[in-house]
Amino acid sequence: GTLKGQAGDKYHKTWANYFVRFLDEYAKHNLTFWAVTAENEPSAGLINNYPFQCLGFTAEQQRDFIARDLGPALANSSHRNVQLIILDDNRLHLPHWAKVVLEDEQAARYVHGIGIHWYLDFIGPIQDTVVPTHELFPDYFILATEACIGAHFWERDVILGCWERGNQYSHSILTNLNHFVAGWTDWNLALDLEGGPNWVKNYVDSPVIVDSSEGVFYKQPMFYHMGHFSKFIPEGSQRVGLVASKESKKTDLEYSAFVRPDGAVVVVVLNRSLQNVTFGLADVVGLIEAVAPASSIQTYLWRRQ
Repeated sequence: GTLKGQAGDKYHKTWANYFVRFLDEYAKHNLTFWAVTAENEPSAGLINNYPFQCLGFTAEQQRDFIARDLGPALANSSHRNVQLIILDDNRLHLPHWAKVVLEDEQAARYVHGIGIHWYLDFIGPIQDTVVPTHELFPDYFILATEACIGAHFWERDVILGCWERGNQYSHSILTNLNHFVAGWTDWNLALDLEGGPNWVKNYVDSPVIVDSSEGVFYKQPMFYHMGHFSKFIPEGSQRVGLVASKESKKTDLEYSAFVRPDGAVVVVVLNRSLQNVTFGLADVVGLIEAVAPASSIQTYLWRRQ
């Protein structure tokens, strides 16, 4: 369902003020936030009998709510430096959603970024969604705010030790980082062996699975795949161009290159194929020859001086 009434009325202002109250209460415990999202998966609330907690907004409704209620409420509070993210839903809504909200000057002045989820990526190619959005609105960051495996009805919830699920994570992360997305977020820190707990039995997989009966936890391949990015590409890193040879383009390698704040260079190389792939890395400081083993991920790190 959606909020009663229209943007600017008492219901919308009450909901906007709840954001401020939420931030106020955390601040009392010395916990601050760098951003909030206007709504998680707003399209879900437009689906009748949706089985999960939700609140529906169309792009037009979100635009007006931000312009008349949420934006001013945050701007006039002690949390005016908290950034505001729109959409926070599957990327197939782009670029339409961004155009509706960000082409409105009153709404756009309060917005900092666009959040995207991965669940329908297979019907919303990044070249048709994220890329044109960045080209239209380059001053707004795009952040992948939610992903997990096991959410679709055809997927098993938890598969312990599944390397292919790690491959899926790295493929998504590389695809996003190579197309103007600033970061990538997993949905869950840790889940139990069932893929929960979850109040509507929406069980999914997680990089860390906890067996509370035995007092142990398992770091899954997804955990180690994510580490190739979170460990070696710190905040403030800049993606840079990487020119592949004709021979490299014929392989199944996926890769991305970054310069870190400390000046070091990072190249992450993913090989999802069943064959070893030989390749080279050349930079002004030298050349190395390497092999990406079948079904592997590697990170190369070096200093340029």
